[in-house]
Amino acid sequence: MERAEILKRVIGILTEAQDVRRAVESGREEDAGPQEAPGVATLLLNEMLPSIRVPADATPQQVAALVAEALGPALHTMVSGFSLAFTSLAIAHDSGRTDVSSLEVLQELALEVEAGTYDEGA
Repeated sequence: MERAEILKRVIGILTEAQDVRRAVESGREEDAGPQEAPGVATLLLNEMLPSIRVPADATPQQVAALVAEALGPALHTMVSGFSLAFTSLAIAHDSGRTDVSSLEVLQELALEVEAGTYDEGA
């Protein structure tokens, strides 16, 4: 999965979380609870996290090394995406911007990602 796609999915997760929070705050808890269809976060994890084959005779240290090696790059990319989104929201907040909502900040970030602003090496 490309980095830009992961960043867009992270933005989707945060947007979905805001929808859930709004539903709870407005008394529509039924709209916020577990749904039959998997959420954006579950889909992202299912697509990003690799299968890990562990030999039956592997030591605990070998298992830990295999898991770290397999999951490390995917988790690094996801954490980077959440960090970018958090930083974008924090900058808007800390600069005292009241003219944009957090959803608008996330939408702008999604447009920047789509335009290639955060492509690796850019």
